Amino acid sequence: MPKLGIHKSLYQMALLFGALFMSQAAVARPLVVLAYGDSLTAGYQLPPGQGFAPQLEKALKAKGRDVTVVGAGVSGDTSTQGRARVNWVLAGMKQKPDLVVLELGANDMLRGQPPKTARENLDAMVKTFKSKGARVLVAGMRANPTLGKAYVTEFEGMFPAVAKANGVALYPFFLDGVAAQPGLQLADGMHPNGKGVQVMVKRILPAVEQELAKVK
Repeated sequence: MPKLGIHKSLYQMALLFGALFMSQAAVARPLVVLAYGDSLTAGYQLPPGQGFAPQLEKALKAKGRDVTVVGAGVSGDTSTQGRARVNWVLAGMKQKPDLVVLELGANDMLRGQPPKTARENLDAMVKTFKSKGARVLVAGMRANPTLGKAYVTEFEGMFPAVAKANGVALYPFFLDGVAAQPGLQLADGMHPNGKGVQVMVKRILPAVEQELAKVK
């Protein structure tokens, strides 16, 4: 009888350690960040390694985080086009994203498309990402003042509105510290160069880390 008790205790300890090991393995798995957007996340006209996704991954790893950042930016995409490929992109990922940095809407604005449509698209994308278990960080954008006060107000207001309505985080301006700054843009005056992306990553990094810390 004593021997049976010892074996039972050893068995219970083995189960306990096994459960702890599995729990630690689940927590220790590499996290995945999906950078989903247009040319600003696609690394438009930049050499390999200089785009937003690789620079963000490098910055996160320098902070000691085991993270893979997947770039899913398509140059020229409007919010409508971005919404149309969401499920296709998610289906092709080996591991579902833990966090999505959602950056779309700039091309809608540049083409003068209705902010109402962009807002509906952003809302739908956030809901899709959340339904897959991902946290979402909505990256806002500024509008060209020449489009008029009413357009600017509606466009710039849709980002915080979508974030609030869905209970997700907001990064107010994706090009913060880069827009209109000499030496940080390509010749077109719109897209960031490698140094510009480095500034963008430095500015957004705290918000990304804050969301990753909440991943369960």
